[in-house]
Amino acid sequence: MSVVLVTGAATGIGRLTAVALARAGHTVHASMRDPEGKNAARAEDLRSLARAADLDLHVLELDVLSQESADAAVAEVVRRSGRIDVVIQNAGHLLVGYTESFTAEDLAHLFDVNAIGAQRVNRAALPHLRAQRSGVLVYVGSTTTVSVPPFLGPYVASKFAFDALAQVTAYEVGRFGVETVVVMPGAFTTGTNHFPDAGRASDTARAAAYAELDPLVARNEEATASLFDPAVDADPQSVADEIVRVLALPVGGKPLRTVVDFTQSHVQDVLDVAERERVDFVTRLGFADLLSVER
Repeated sequence: MSVVLVTGAATGIGRLTAVALARAGHTVHASMRDPEGKNAARAEDLRSLARAADLDLHVLELDVLSQESADAAVAEVVRRSGRIDVVIQNAGHLLVGYTESFTAEDLAHLFDVNAIGAQRVNRAALPHLRAQRSGVLVYVGSTTTVSVPPFLGPYVASKFAFDALAQVTAYEVGRFGVETVVVMPGAFTTGTNHFPDAGRASDTARAAAYAELDPLVARNEEATASLFDPAVDADPQSVADEIVRVLALPVGGKPLRTVVDFTQSHVQDVLDVAERERVDFVTRLGFADLLSVER
């Protein structure tokens, strides 16, 4: 079993993943911002669950906006458990609104949370993974980088950046035995706080210029829900279960990408074409050995 660090584990997919991995027998460090303050109730809920179910599940403070916090969190994982094997890059935030109405500062903050935060955590964890020449980086991405829905401009852009960092880092860390998996959830309108906690643009005057589109934004969740097959339970637990499944696969047998999507959007078809072209391009560059993990 592995020692796992999960970022953004206070709610939603992060929390579900932390619990599912602990139930599967892994040692899990569920991290979140301010577990003794803002997230105290959520932290205690996880601790109580761990005690009641006798899970090797621990709450840890980690703010992905701080390199010092990321370094301290990884050091604490290693201190408590002796090593770190898996990092689940899940922390993220959603913004909803008209792209023009988000200031450059709005975008910079979201990129800091959704993309640069993962880089901070990687910089804290990768020295350990490289030294032991093993480990897994799991990135919880998004199918929006393929489907590109309206009214989520800054979020989609930040997820493109997150995805690119994951792919390019994968070439480099694979030589050191570190595997990469990008898990791509589709939209979920229940079971997470993604939509309820979504941020809005700070330039409200500019947003008002788009008022004629407000009815479309207002029914965004309803429109998304209409994409689901009514016979299928679109439950975010399925993402956590997929992460558990992937981590159980042997070294070298994990997919670079896996899609968990109930919107019938044919994302996998697009990814199959893109992956074929990526492999061909990198091979023609003469870097085919970077496409596999050193064992």
